[in-house]
Parts: sequence; structure tokens; C-alpha cells
Amino acid sequence: MKSWSQSSLQWRLTFSLLMATGLIWLLVLVMTWFKTEHELSELLDAHLAQTAAVLAVQTDDAHDDDFTTAAVLHKYQPRVAFQIWHDKALMARSAGAPIAPFAPLGQSGISDQWQGQKYWRVFATPGREEDVWVVVAELHSARNDILMAGLQSAIVPMLLALPVLAFLIWGAIFKSLAPLRQLSLSVSQRHPDARQPLSEQVSAEVKPLVEALNRLFEKMALQMEGERRFTADAAHELRTPIAAIRMQAQVARGAHEDIDRKSALDAVLQGCDRATRLVAQLLQLARLEADDAAGGVGHCDAVMETRTTLADLGSQALARWQNLSLNAPESLPLAMPPGLVGVLVGNLVDNAQRYSPEGASIHVQWHATPRPQLVVQDSGPGLNTADLARLGDRFFRVAANGADGSGLGWSIVRRLAQRYRLQVVVDRSAELGGLRVVVTWPEV
Repeated sequence: MKSWSQSSLQWRLTFSLLMATGLIWLLVLVMTWFKTEHELSELLDAHLAQTAAVLAVQTDDAHDDDFTTAAVLHKYQPRVAFQIWHDKALMARSAGAPIAPFAPLGQSGISDQWQGQKYWRVFATPGREEDVWVVVAELHSARNDILMAGLQSAIVPMLLALPVLAFLIWGAIFKSLAPLRQLSLSVSQRHPDARQPLSEQVSAEVKPLVEALNRLFEKMALQMEGERRFTADAAHELRTPIAAIRMQAQVARGAHEDIDRKSALDAVLQGCDRATRLVAQLLQLARLEADDAAGGVGHCDAVMETRTTLADLGSQALARWQNLSLNAPESLPLAMPPGLVGVLVGNLVDNAQRYSPEGASIHVQWHATPRPQLVVQDSGPGLNTADLARLGDRFFRVAANGADGSGLGWSIVRRLAQRYRLQVVVDRSAELGGLRVVVTWPEV
């Protein structure tokens, strides 16, 4: 059996509204009962008093010693009874009245009395003379019958209206929940590769859900696109170094001279290094796109990550006799997940090392004010205007340049800039003569 929270929303709303309506009706019924009973009691008590007053006025000293019983003129007449007493002797009574007094003689006013196994509402009053008493009584059951008859006239229409009300409530809720059913149908029939957002022409209550789903679909589309792009990049770029490694391995196996074999094996190692570097860059791109889809946020020390990254690139600089320097404050906190500053610095410095000649200088600077800023400049040949325009395209490499690269480094830099709203300016270094890259963080 389903719990209340797991049951149909339409059933819960219908049941809740009917229960609330029923409770309100019951409360109104109880209030009506007490109010009607009070008003009816006062009205009938007034009738009793009026009847007793009429009988009291009609009594006088000419009392007949003969006992008199009033005739029954109406079928409801036995519900009301009267007695006339003179000198504690019953002189007259109605047909339904007992012989014993309804109430103690000499006690005037309204009272409730049991008489003849019946419950009476009694009004007693003295007559025109002190020894004459007029007593008028009415059965409580008669009063209750009048009360119930009045209440039934209100209860029966309410009970008859309840099924109609339930149907109307059910229909109104069913129609009101139609956008949710339509939304559920649209999502269930949606193709996994669909990118178009759901229509936001819905009611105000459903619109936040549709907007949240559209944001989710957008993130999923970005993640799926990143996975497709990663697969395409890997298939496109890894094919070349793997083919080159295979070819050089075949050359090494068929070489008869040691020098030829050594040259082929060196080429195999270079191909392995390139494949390793390419895989690392592809994984960096995949990580950036995954972080973008997940909306990851964090903080790091930019200077510490830069020092670590430059230490890793030191061997490459030594191998080419390049001068690698850092000018930065002791610490610089940034609003970026840990590791990404190292990725950014690593790709910029790696590009500078590859496209700069042996013995070149590469300077890395960090400025903390007025906004965090990273400056990487080298003494290499720089780039012309056409190459600068294409900088950042995937797998774009500068023509007529002997540097061994995949063209993904600048794609990673551009992706980081888009993700964290970084401003990237590339121009010629006035200090070193080569390329200068300035990365500026947004104001917090």
C-alpha cells in the first residue's frame, strides 16, 4: 500500500478538500444545532407562557366543582398539555395531561419535569386568584422533532451536494494538473540527444520546474557534447603519433645498423612523449568541461601552484638552455578549484618553451592589485596577425614552425577563460620581443 506522500497528487488534493469541506460543514451544523435549539426553545417557551397567560385570565371565582377534560381537536394536541388547579384540586386538564401536577404548585416559571415517564417542558403561573394555578407543559420530544425537521432541511441538501461537489473538485484539480501531465509526457517522449528546451508557456506553479529541467538538460547537453568532442579529439589526434610510433618501431626492427636502429628508437620515444603529452591535454580538456557542467567552485593559492608547475617544467627548460623565471608575491588566493591555475600556467609556459628557440627567456609574473593578473612572455618569434586570430582553435598549429605540439594548449586556456570569465590579451612583448599573454581575473 502506498504511503500518503507517494499517492496521487490529484487524489490527495481531492481527499483533502473534501475532508476540509466536510469538517467545515460539520462545524456549521453543530453551531446551527445549538443556535436553532436555543432560538426554538425561547420561542416555544414564549408560546407556553402566552398560553398560560390566556388560561390564567379566563379563570375566575365561579369555579365549577365538576372536573373538566378538554377535547382533542388536533392530532398534535397531545404534545401540549395544561392543568388548572384550584385550592390544590385539579379543576381542568387537557386530554394528554396526567392527574398529578406537572410541577410543584406554588412554584411559578419555566422548569423541566418528568411526569408519566415523559419529559416535559413546564410553565406554571398563578391565576387571577391566589389559590388558582395554571400549568402548561410541552413534550421535549415534540421540540426535538421540530428541531430535527428544521435541521434535516439543511442537512439533506448538503449531503446531496457532497457527491456533486466531489465531482466538481476532482474535475477542477484534473484540469489544473493537466500541465504536469503534459510535462511528464514531454519528458518521457524526449529523445536522449534532444537539445531543444521545454516550452516555458506554462502556469506560474509549473514554470520553476520547467526552468530547472531546462537548466539540467543544458548541462547534460554540454556534458554529452564534451564527451563527444573528447572522443573525436582523441581519435583524431592520437592516430598520428600512434602511427608514427608503429612506423618507427618497424624501422627499428628492420634496421641493420646500430645508428639507424638508435635513430628509430629515439623517434619511438619522441612519439611516446608526444602521445603522453596529448593524452594529458585531452584529459585536462575533459576535466574542464566536466567541471563546467557540474559548476564546480573552489579556492587555491595561485603562486604556490605556479611554483609547482614551473618546477615540473624546469627539466624541459634545462634541456633547451632556456631561462625560466618567476616574479610573484608570497601568496595570492584565487577563486578557482585547486589545480586549474597549474593547468593554465603549464599550458602557457609549455607553449612558450616549444615555440621559443634554445636559450630563450620566459618570464612569469603575478600581480595582485588592482585585480589578479598573470603575465607570461617570451623572447621567441611571436605570432603574426592571421595566426593570432586563429589562436585557440583546436589542433591549430602555427605553419612553418618545427615545434612538436598538438594545438590543444590554447584550447585549454580559452576554455578556462570562458569558464571563469578571465580576460586574455595576446600581443608582442615590449620587454623580450616575443609573445606576451596577459590573463586578468574579474573583480570579486
